[in-house]
Amino acid sequence: MAGHGATTDRALEMSEVTIIGLGEMGSALAGAMVRAGRDVTVWNRTGAKAEGLVQDGARLAASVAAAVGASPVIVICVSDYAATRRVLEGSQVVAALAGRTVVQLSTGTPQEARDTEAWIRGQGADYVDGAILAWPSQIGGAATTILASGDEAVFRRHEALLTTLAGNFTYLGAPVGLAAALFSAVLSYLAGRWIGICHGALICEAEGISVASFGGMLGDLSGILGEDARNMGRIIETGRYGNPESTLKTAGEDIGRLVQQAGEAGINAELPRFAAGLFRRAIDAGHGAEEHAALIKVLRSAA
Repeated sequence: MAGHGATTDRALEMSEVTIIGLGEMGSALAGAMVRAGRDVTVWNRTGAKAEGLVQDGARLAASVAAAVGASPVIVICVSDYAATRRVLEGSQVVAALAGRTVVQLSTGTPQEARDTEAWIRGQGADYVDGAILAWPSQIGGAATTILASGDEAVFRRHEALLTTLAGNFTYLGAPVGLAAALFSAVLSYLAGRWIGICHGALICEAEGISVASFGGMLGDLSGILGEDARNMGRIIETGRYGNPESTLKTAGEDIGRLVQQAGEAGINAELPRFAAGLFRRAIDAGHGAEEHAALIKVLRSAA
């Protein structure tokens, strides 16, 4: 295709999509588009990161303004929303935004999504806010999930292009903060899970158990753990905490023994102390006979 591998300027023919930001994730996004045969323009502050993509057929823009002007759809994936604004706020870039659609795939909060949408619309452009629930190696996969929120007509207009990045590019609704909010909720779960796995690894190491086998066992339990997550979500939404199979008090006592185990093994006890403290507060508040999910009552009261 004419122009591939060359540095673009505003005079060149339009490409289908521009990818701004070529870190690990941004490069994966651009690579998926190129492999799918899309006509792609890329820009990154450090142009060397684009070399492989250019060799594969992408066009390298000489400036952010040229990158924005090169395509009707601008996918931006930089460190955060503040970095997005820094990239796009130059006067020449702002002038090029009118009539474009900006798809934000950087990480941020729901309020940042709302603020960014207002600013982008103020420049005469459309906006879709997105959140990636995948690793870079999974981008382009049929089962890969990216969440989207904002104006539905805008999303639907570009849906076929965006599903190149993720087969499960899921539209959540018109409130533009939905994708960032759900990403934050998932990240909260993952933070606890990652810390929990690392503490479990400490226990295994102290007792001479293979950490890889521990990880494999958790993988084998994924079906049960997934159903537990669904169950907790239902319980919290309905507020039905009674008649549990295992009570918050029982779980709290077991977690308290993790503090004892850490002391005996001489390993870090930060996680079990924190968790045991939360469960103890919930028990002392009178929720011991309820479902584990009743812990949220303590978290709500601490707001």
